[in-house]
Amino acid sequence: MASQNRLAALLFRSGTVSLLLLVGLIFGLYGLHEIGLINVWQVPLRPLAAFWVGGGITCLLGAAVLRQPRRWLWQAVLIAMIGMNGLGYLGAYVLTHASTAGQPIGFPRPENSTTPAAFDISYETRRIELAQDEWIEIWLSDVPQSQGSVLLFPGNKAAKDRLLAPAQAFHQMGYDIGLVDFRGVGGSSGHTTTVGAREAKDVVAAVEYLRQQADQPANAPLILYGVSMGSAAILKAVGQAQIQPSAIILELPFARLLNGVKTRLSAIGIPSFLTGELIVLWGSLQHGFNGFAHNPVNYAKGVDCPTLVLHGQHDKWTTQAEIDAIVANLKGQKQLVIFPEAGHQLLITVDKALWKNTIAQFLQGL
Repeated sequence: MASQNRLAALLFRSGTVSLLLLVGLIFGLYGLHEIGLINVWQVPLRPLAAFWVGGGITCLLGAAVLRQPRRWLWQAVLIAMIGMNGLGYLGAYVLTHASTAGQPIGFPRPENSTTPAAFDISYETRRIELAQDEWIEIWLSDVPQSQGSVLLFPGNKAAKDRLLAPAQAFHQMGYDIGLVDFRGVGGSSGHTTTVGAREAKDVVAAVEYLRQQADQPANAPLILYGVSMGSAAILKAVGQAQIQPSAIILELPFARLLNGVKTRLSAIGIPSFLTGELIVLWGSLQHGFNGFAHNPVNYAKGVDCPTLVLHGQHDKWTTQAEIDAIVANLKGQKQLVIFPEAGHQLLITVDKALWKNTIAQFLQGL
């Protein structure tokens, strides 16, 4: 019995140390990555994580089996829960926070590396004030005899310069354009993202700002164009905040935040069961919103303006069934166009002719 107790104690300590080492390893690797000493993406993270998590949980369960007193079982369960929630918290933090000088953990903050001038577009930069020390930055460019205005919103962890190709196409079609940085990227304030939840307020602010400009006719058509997270933010702004654009164009939208998180975890070899739920839970608590209710497929039920949905047939993040559900929930005039050669990427860069023809026909039908 004494040897059994010693073995149980050894297994318990080994399991505890294993899980704590994993948490420390992750923090350490990201810290070294951010200061440039290593490239964390070249480190074999999956086998390391599998070794420590699997070994730690096995040791804790072994200790629980060998030890008869229930307190050992509860201690093992408690440590396992703390370890899993710690990883969930860290995962949510890394996915939603940009790294800063004072906080090295997170994704690199997206910045604008080029401007509309590189596409022969004259423009001006303006700042839209949201609250104290909060703002979003927008590039505005007008055309003579404008057909209306198009506001463009980028995807997750992308600055507005990523949309210069579609912006140029809209400009050539005769539309004034406005390219918007969500908070946390580019010229806007902040260093966090909520994958479209808070960003819907940025959409509302950009629409209200543009409509208040003296050079904008009251009846001028206003079209909102978003990519991925930008589409989710537009759907929430239109479906819940009840702004009323003339039309919206949704490129590569996702249906549910939880599904999107799980799909991405599975793609990099991390089991998504419970892990996805923990990341969404802790992300919600960190940013003060309900990530489990952040479902663009439901926001679509409140959209009754003309809507064009663009989807890549090989998009590995969003299924055809999810896209069909979004389209089915839209209340107004709607059209779905599938790009047969595309995945989850800016569609104008895959099939420019199909993209431009689809957009032109949609706009002419308004």
